[in-house]
Amino acid sequence: MSDKPDSSPVNDAPDYASTLYLPQTDFPMRAGLPRREPEFLARWNEIDLYRKLREQGTREKRDRFVLHDGPPYANGNIHIGHALNKILKDLIVRSQQMLGKDSNYVPGWDCHGLPIEWKIEEQYRAKGLDKDAVDKVEFRKECRVFADKWIDVQRQEFKRLGVTGDWDDPYLTMSYDAEAQIAREIMKFARSGQLYRGSKPVMWSAVEKTALAEAEVEYHEKTSHTIWVKFPVIATDDPALADASVVIWTTTPWTIPANRAIAYGAHIAYGLYKVTGAPEENWAKAGDLYVVADALAEEIFKAARVESFERVAAVDPKVIKRCAHPFRGLDGANGYWDFDVPVLPADYVTDDAGTGFVHTAPGHGADDYVTYLKHKAVFAECGTTEVPHTVAEDSRYFPHVPFFAGLQIYDHKGKDGKANAAVIDKLAEVGALIARGRLKHQYPHSWRSKAPLLFRNTPQWFIAMDKPVAILDGKTLREVALTAISKTEWVPESGENRITGMVENRPDWVVSRQRAWGVPITVFVHKETGELLADDRLDQAIAESFEAEGADAWYQNDPAFYLAPLGYDPAEYERVDDILDVWFDSGSTHSFNMETRPDLAVNRIVDGGRDQVMYLEGSDQHRGWFQHSLLEACGTRGRAPFDIVLTHGFVLDEKGMKMSKSMGNVVAPQDVIKDSGADILRLWVAASDYADDLRIGKEILKTFVETYRKLRNTIRWMLGSLHHYKPAEAVDPAQMPELERFVLHRLAELDEAIREAYRRFDYKRVIFLLNGFMTSDLSAFYFDVRKDTLYCDPPSSLARKSALTVIDRCFDCVVTWIAPILCFTAEEAWLTRHPDALSVHLETFPEVPAGWRDAALAERWARVRRVRRVVTGSLEIERNAKNIRSNLDAAPIVHVTDPELLAAVEGLNLADICITSDLTLRSDEGPADAYRWDDVPGVAVVFARAQGTKCARSWKISPDVGTDPDYPDVTPRDAQALRELKAMGA
Repeated sequence: MSDKPDSSPVNDAPDYASTLYLPQTDFPMRAGLPRREPEFLARWNEIDLYRKLREQGTREKRDRFVLHDGPPYANGNIHIGHALNKILKDLIVRSQQMLGKDSNYVPGWDCHGLPIEWKIEEQYRAKGLDKDAVDKVEFRKECRVFADKWIDVQRQEFKRLGVTGDWDDPYLTMSYDAEAQIAREIMKFARSGQLYRGSKPVMWSAVEKTALAEAEVEYHEKTSHTIWVKFPVIATDDPALADASVVIWTTTPWTIPANRAIAYGAHIAYGLYKVTGAPEENWAKAGDLYVVADALAEEIFKAARVESFERVAAVDPKVIKRCAHPFRGLDGANGYWDFDVPVLPADYVTDDAGTGFVHTAPGHGADDYVTYLKHKAVFAECGTTEVPHTVAEDSRYFPHVPFFAGLQIYDHKGKDGKANAAVIDKLAEVGALIARGRLKHQYPHSWRSKAPLLFRNTPQWFIAMDKPVAILDGKTLREVALTAISKTEWVPESGENRITGMVENRPDWVVSRQRAWGVPITVFVHKETGELLADDRLDQAIAESFEAEGADAWYQNDPAFYLAPLGYDPAEYERVDDILDVWFDSGSTHSFNMETRPDLAVNRIVDGGRDQVMYLEGSDQHRGWFQHSLLEACGTRGRAPFDIVLTHGFVLDEKGMKMSKSMGNVVAPQDVIKDSGADILRLWVAASDYADDLRIGKEILKTFVETYRKLRNTIRWMLGSLHHYKPAEAVDPAQMPELERFVLHRLAELDEAIREAYRRFDYKRVIFLLNGFMTSDLSAFYFDVRKDTLYCDPPSSLARKSALTVIDRCFDCVVTWIAPILCFTAEEAWLTRHPDALSVHLETFPEVPAGWRDAALAERWARVRRVRRVVTGSLEIERNAKNIRSNLDAAPIVHVTDPELLAAVEGLNLADICITSDLTLRSDEGPADAYRWDDVPGVAVVFARAQGTKCARSWKISPDVGTDPDYPDVTPRDAQALRELKAMGA
């Protein structure tokens, strides 16, 4: 039955089209999302939807589900990764609310730290100004203004995505109350003894002049110098080694001046090798004796351009006690390198590359530093009593380093300075170099300036990972964090192993930064003893000043402002001016968000309650926000701040490539919204496997536009049909035809599956289930079958009323089920159907009676649909051959031998189900040339043309047309409909 019968009068025939119950709706076929979506945003703002959702949760005493926002940096327009993140959060918040929770989302922003400070510095550099010459408080004010600007920009861009939340009262790490609470949190670590000042090598950015945490580091390809250097053996238990040298290999020649040891692997086979042939000009000379790993000897001598060599003997590296630094005893060095270099075992040494010996500079490497701590007594015996400081914050050698003082490793743009070349030249000059080269490898870079980093020994503030503390019942922070990880639900589950490995192996947390824009480490240190000043009154005074003036108070007020009123002599104490790692800020957000706002207060599952807190960010946050939030909360509260942690992947282009402006493959969410609407982006997010990296591009978006179009048209058809629905005429399921009861069964099945998918945050399954139901079960089957009944049956028809009742139930279910995803479209559809309603987003998912489930009926209709597929397949061939214009021209003969299929279709009006004017069912094989389908054995179809006259109203062909004398050009069914309509005055 077509949706649009020919209504033009023929031979003065009646206009029967006006007597049909055709769909009528103001819900347009073309969505016009870019234009319509802002209208709904304005409406939600007008009715204060967010506040009504909170009132609903309080009024109904719902369990709380809090999605605590991982704060983005307020430093630019949002990108497609932001859109993925915020939309995914909104899917969760909306769906949890519709599942019956009080699901709250308070957006937040990370306002401190290098991303913003760096932008202000760029502005200074563009004007030729020196940031260090500006008053620190004035500089901080500029950072605050910059952050405020971008918060407003991003707020509007996030809202445009359809994200619901408390946009009028977000949390900001730079608000005065937040800065005061961050200070309280670091002071808790100080009072518990977990905060300490130490000197160890940390990742250092010479460009940004600050230490960086591992979470702020990314790895890029870099071409480095490589050198092979000989260290003469000066103490050994083996006389054969008296004239030999241990050879090391490094990709950081600039660290050679800081060398204090050599490490070897106890499991590696080493040998004494003699150069037997080499060019005259070669650095490696004939007769030289080198100790190297056997597995690497050939590679080493090839690099050294040695023509021939021989293995003299095996070497146990334990017999090598001491070596000399290559610069030992040089004129002009003033004895700087006149110490012994111990040869020590280390389990990190391999023979995969290099020489099998690792040059060890405790001031410039994590493993090197650990080796120093482990063998500190040996180092002392060799003349090294402390970790050397050789490189300053700008990556220049300190003035006390002979030969290289003032030379820079990286310049202010991150380019190689003169240090490497100078060291290499000096090694060659003193005869310590045997080979050099270049190597492309992955090297740590700052994720902000993109400049390469260096390990640099510098005094920093740390939070101890392995110190037992009283407030943790004698456990260490690492132990408490690992226990908390095991009690958390990780989505996907692989997240647990990922973060467990990171926490198991991470070093102490470097929380200090040598920058200006952030919350200071609010402690005072006694100048003589180095002890932290512990006084609860001091902590309170600091926090109160921050609440009144913000963290600027630390710099605006003299130390005496805090110390003198409490009876302390300011001259005896040093005020720490380092700021906190920005991860400490964001890691503390639970303390000034969930613990202070009444609308976010929870009695979590870990405390025996039923409320839940979720953290959701990209998978890189296992080392970032997730981990630092975990450590901050565990260190101060002994537990994680979350119950559930969900991670998503990153967004790539259609080819799986990282997006880059230079490559021209960037997809901006603003452009997608302008062209197609935010609901298309939301559909893309929901339908994608967020646990993996996602792809997006024009062609991919086209498929989602098409999917959306089909879903929208299904909703539109339901709305059009429901124009004729009268709730008072609703039919009890028990009185409905089988087909309607089958659709109700499908609704009951879907209700359970969709709720479970939403509970498991599996949105791609929600889309899969809904798309299949709406396009296959409804549009392509149920609606197709029932169009004739809905359009043409008499007003009194039970089948018609039953179909309308089922469509009404389908509409309510489908639109609410899809509302968390297509939030704008669902709202438009809901208000079209229920114009007096406030919002679909104030609804919960409809309760679907369990009694609608009927497995036996479902099985029968699955078989009916299999037979129908064979019939419709045969008719498609006839239409393509131009033998018929529509299925109503046909009256096929259907041969069914499969007993189960035959039993399923017997007793049903198979002609209506197959949308033919007539159909004959036979229980035999059928002729050999009948149409068959391999997927449905036991069914054969023979085409036959329908006999009779075409009904002028329904277009069915029937011999019964004309049997009613009052309506001679229609079937008796249509005559009855016309009679009833006439009686109603229609």
